[in-house]
Amino acid sequence: MNTNILLTAIRAALEAGKDIMTVYTDPNADFGIERKADNSPLTIADKKAHEKIVSILKATPYPILSEEGKDIPAEERLNWEELWIVDPLDGTKEFIKRNGEFTVNIAYVKNGIPEAGIIYIPVKKQLYFADSSLGAYKVNEIESPDAQNINSLKPLIAKAEQLPYNNSSRTEFVIVASRSHLNEETQKYIDEMQQKHRHVKTVSSGSSLKLCLIAEGNADVYPRFAPTMEWDTAAGDAIIRAAGGHVFQAGTETSLCYNKQDLRNPWFIASFQ
Repeated sequence: MNTNILLTAIRAALEAGKDIMTVYTDPNADFGIERKADNSPLTIADKKAHEKIVSILKATPYPILSEEGKDIPAEERLNWEELWIVDPLDGTKEFIKRNGEFTVNIAYVKNGIPEAGIIYIPVKKQLYFADSSLGAYKVNEIESPDAQNINSLKPLIAKAEQLPYNNSSRTEFVIVASRSHLNEETQKYIDEMQQKHRHVKTVSSGSSLKLCLIAEGNADVYPRFAPTMEWDTAAGDAIIRAAGGHVFQAGTETSLCYNKQDLRNPWFIASFQ
C-alpha cells in the first residue's frame, strides 16, 4: 500500500496507545467499565482509542470497520473492496487486570486479504508493522511523539528488526495459547503435539500478542479453537503473512478471509509450517 497511508495508520496506533495509557496509569481511574451485548467488557480507554483512530484514519481513502463502531449494515460494507479493520483496544480483560497484555490493532484489507497490519503494545512501547510488499518488522521503545517526527518509513525500518527472527538454535516446539480461552479442544491439540514433538513448551498470552509471537518465530503454532472476531486477528494475520507464515482455517489450507457477511472467524491455526 501507499507508504504515506501506512505511516498514517502507524501514527493512529501510537496516538491511540497514548490515550489508552492516560487511563491505564491514572491511579484514580475506575475504567468506566460497561458490558456489551455479549457480556464482554468495554472501558473508557476503548472508546478514547476508537475515537482517536477514527479521527486520524478518516484522512485516508478507506472506510473503517472497528469493534467499537461495528454496527454498519453488511449490505453496505460488503461493497467495500478496501477498508481498515480496527480493534482500538484488543485485550480489554487484560487491560482491566492491569497485566499489560493489551494492544492496538489496525489492518488494511483488500478484497478480503489483510495486506498491511499494525500492532502496538502501549505498556512495552513495542510496535509491529507489516506490508505485503515490504515484509514484517518490530520496533522497540517507540512512543506517540516519535511518530510525529517520522515522515518516511526508511528511518522506522532502519531502527526495526525484520521478522521472523533467526531462531534456528531453539530446540523446543512452542505452542502459544490464549490466557482466557484454554478449552478442551485446545488442550487436546496440545496433547497431540506432545506426542509428535520431543520437547513441547506451552506459552500463555493475552490479546494479539499470541499472533505476534508467531510472526517473531518465537512460537511454532497458535491453535485457536474458540470464538474470535475479524478485528481480533486481521492485523496479526497481515503481519504473519508478511513474515512468511500462515493463518489457516483449522484442518485446511484455506486462509482466513475478512469483511465477510458474518464477522466471526472460524477456528484457525497460525504457524510457519
